[in-house]
Amino acid sequence: MEIILLQDVKALGKKGEVVKVNDGYARNFILPKKLGVEANSKNMNDLKLQKANEEKVAAERLAEARALADELKDKEIVLNLKLGDGGKTFGSVSSKEIAEAAKTQLGYDIDKKKIQLKESIKSLGVHNVGIKLHPKVTAELKVKVQEQN
Repeated sequence: MEIILLQDVKALGKKGEVVKVNDGYARNFILPKKLGVEANSKNMNDLKLQKANEEKVAAERLAEARALADELKDKEIVLNLKLGDGGKTFGSVSSKEIAEAAKTQLGYDIDKKKIQLKESIKSLGVHNVGIKLHPKVTAELKVKVQEQN
């Protein structure tokens, strides 16, 4: 019997796959637990429509991420750091502070987990920070760190 999986099933397949299983396994385990449905023509058509819809949504998200990356390319945020004797900085700029500054200064709500800092910014000047907006799209944002008055 062929089954369309509605959920991931260990050692059988992932959601949306069509798999061939024994009739008893399908009737006694997969169908009662709603892990899959029989692969008849109606369900196969529903699966095709669902996959087409998912591809459309994925393409829209990718386009939105690319548009946001283009917008962020020319933007800059300004953060202040305290300086001690000899121009040594107190503290550093973290991804949380960058996310908060992007929201207040630019109006973009960026998740701090998507900001890619190899290490905290501990020096003055302009730094390019990567922001992972989508698995295929990474944007660059300029962060200007200046002395706090």
